[in-house]
Amino acid sequence: MISLAPPPLPSDDKRWKIVNGTMRRHGFARHALIETLHTAQSSFGYLDDVAIKFIAKSLRVPLSQAYGVVTFYHHFSLKPPGKHTLTICTGTACYIKGTDKLLADSEKHLGIAQGKTTPDGEISLMTARCVGACGRAPVVLVDGELVGQLTSEQVIAQLERWEVA
Repeated sequence: MISLAPPPLPSDDKRWKIVNGTMRRHGFARHALIETLHTAQSSFGYLDDVAIKFIAKSLRVPLSQAYGVVTFYHHFSLKPPGKHTLTICTGTACYIKGTDKLLADSEKHLGIAQGKTTPDGEISLMTARCVGACGRAPVVLVDGELVGQLTSEQVIAQLERWEVA
């Protein structure tokens, strides 16, 4: 017999109650998969195997489907973020204003590719397709705070401040 009751929370961590609340609000319906994954990532910073398996089981979604969604959408991350995150907008307006140079210079300075975190876990270098601030291009999110019209020198200076902190 198949149980329709949701599985117990993976731990006593209060963040699981937030994730569970999202699923409960949608009646543990399968269509809540993406929203629930967003909630889990917002709560924990990334999606690990425990989170994906719990959500899939709770929503009665095949595990392969849950992993398919997580790996298909660029927003989801399977690895914890660095202590600091630099997100460079790669939208058209930002690209025209030189975001490709910002990204290349940041990758060179940090020694990592976009989407990666430095080996010491301090800095994650991310990209976003568009952050909706085209008038301030090129735009960078510095630990989530939007900063526009930056030069490579200013971005490198920010990275250096994080490195010595």
